[in-house]
Amino acid sequence: MSGETLKILIAMISYMLVVIGIGLYFAKRAQANSENYFLGGRSLGPWVTAMSAEASDMSGWLLMGLPGVAYWCGLADAAWTAIGLAVGTYVNWLIVAKRLRRYSAVAGDSITVPDFLSNRFHEEKKVILGISALFILVFFTVYAGSCFVTCGKLFSTLFGTSYHTMMIAGALFVLIYTFVGGFLAESASDFMQAVVMIIALLTILILGTSAAGGVGQVIENASQIPGYLSLTSLASPVTDAAGVQQAAAGVPLFGEASGYGFLTIISTLSWGLGYFGVPQVLLRFMAIRKEGELKNSRRIATVWCVISLCAAVIIGVIGRSLFPAEATLATASGAENVFVVLSQSLLPAVLAGIIMAGILAATISSSDSYLLIAASAVSKNLYEGILKKNNADDKKVMNLSRLVLLLIALVGVIIAWDEDSVIFNIVSFAWAGFGATFGPVMLFSLFWKRVNREGAIAGMMAGGIMVFVWNLLLSPLGGIFSIYELFPAFVFSSIVIVVVSLTTKAPSAEIVKEFEIAAGKQEIH
Repeated sequence: MSGETLKILIAMISYMLVVIGIGLYFAKRAQANSENYFLGGRSLGPWVTAMSAEASDMSGWLLMGLPGVAYWCGLADAAWTAIGLAVGTYVNWLIVAKRLRRYSAVAGDSITVPDFLSNRFHEEKKVILGISALFILVFFTVYAGSCFVTCGKLFSTLFGTSYHTMMIAGALFVLIYTFVGGFLAESASDFMQAVVMIIALLTILILGTSAAGGVGQVIENASQIPGYLSLTSLASPVTDAAGVQQAAAGVPLFGEASGYGFLTIISTLSWGLGYFGVPQVLLRFMAIRKEGELKNSRRIATVWCVISLCAAVIIGVIGRSLFPAEATLATASGAENVFVVLSQSLLPAVLAGIIMAGILAATISSSDSYLLIAASAVSKNLYEGILKKNNADDKKVMNLSRLVLLLIALVGVIIAWDEDSVIFNIVSFAWAGFGATFGPVMLFSLFWKRVNREGAIAGMMAGGIMVFVWNLLLSPLGGIFSIYELFPAFVFSSIVIVVVSLTTKAPSAEIVKEFEIAAGKQEIH
C-alpha cells in the first residue's frame, strides 16, 4: 500500500471511529426499551430530524449513483430525477409531516409505519401489519444490498483490493454499528453525515470546475457530445459486447442521441412520489419532539436536498470533462466511481480520505436505517404484533430484531455479490416499491376520511405487486412500457384504494373520530 493510500485509509478509519463513538454514546438510552431503540422516544429536534431524514434517504446513491448517471449519458435522466426528488422532498415535509406526527400519536402511539397503518384502521386481525412488514422486509433488503455495493466499489477502487472482501467488510461495520446504537445513534450520526456529505459535494464541485477550466469550458466540452446537455434526449455511449465504452485516440465514442419524451420525463419526475412511502423519512416525522418544529425542519431539509442534488448532477458532467475516457469509468457500473476518481485526483491524500468519508457517511446513513426498519418490521410488527398479540417480552423483541438484522445483512450481501451491479438501478427498484406500496395508502389514510381497511389492503397489494409486474414483465417490452415503474404502480394503487373503499363498508364512527382529532388544530406532544 502506497503512502498516499495509507493516508486516505487513516482519514477514513478516523471518521469511522467517530461514528462508532456516537453509537456507543447513545447505546444505553437505545437499550432502555424498544420505543427508544426504534423511534428514539420521540425526542428529535428540528435540525437532527431534517438532516438525518435526508442523509438516510439519499445514501451512497447521491455521491455515486446520480453522478454516475450524469457522467454516462448526460443531463436528462439525472436532472429530471433530481428535480422530482427536490419537489417530492418539499411537498412531503409540507403536507405529510405534521399530520403524521399527530396521527401516529393518536393512533395508539404508533412507533413504526406498519404500526400506524394497522392502528389507523383498528385492525383486530393484523393483515395490514403483516403485509406492510413483508414488503418492508423485501424492499429494504434490496436497499441494503445497494449500500453494500457502494462500500465494495468505494474501497476496491480506492485501495485496489477485492470488491467482495471490501463489500463484506462494509456490511459488517454497518451491522455492528446498528446493533449497538439503534435509532438515536442512527439519527445523531446521520446529522453529522449529512454535513459531511454536503461539504464533500460542494468541495468536489468547486475544485472540479476550476480544474476543468471554469464553467464555460465544462459546458463547451459537454456540448461536443450529442444530446449530453439536453433535457429531452440522452447521450448514447458506443460500447462493445461487454458494455465497455469505446474510444479513439483518447476520445470516447458516442452515437446519435436517443429520445427522452414527455412520458419519460413525467415518469422520471415521479421519483418524487416515492417520498410519501419511504419509511426512513416517515419515521423522522413521527419521531420529532414537537410538531411545531416541523416548519424549520422542512426548510432545512429542502435547502440541503436542492444543493446536494444539483451538486451531484453537475459533478457527473465535470467528471466527463476532466476524465472523458478514463478506463475505470468506461462502463455504466464503473461510471459510478466518478466521484471517487475526482476526489483522488483533486485533493491531497488526507483531504481525499475525509471526502471519501462522505461516501461512507451516505452509505452508513442509509444502510443502518434500512436494517433497523426492516428488523423492526419483523420483530415489532410480525412477532410482537401478530404472533404474540402484544404480550411479547420487550427484551425478546429487541433480541429478535438483532437476529433479523444479521439475516437481512446476509441476504443483502448476496444481492450485492455481482460487482457489475449498478447502484442507481438497484435503488430505483426499491424506491419504486416503497413509493407504490406505502405512498398512496399513507396519503389516503392521512387525508381521506372515507378510506377503509379493505381499500388500504387492496391498494398496498396492488402497488407492491405492480412494481414487480411492470419491472420484470412489462418494461422489457419497450415503448410506453419502458417508463419508470413507480408512476404506473402509484396510479394503479391509488385507483384501487378509491374503488375498493367506496364499494365496501364505511369506516366506523370511532375511526372517523380519530381522523378528525388528527386533522384538528390542537398540538399533540
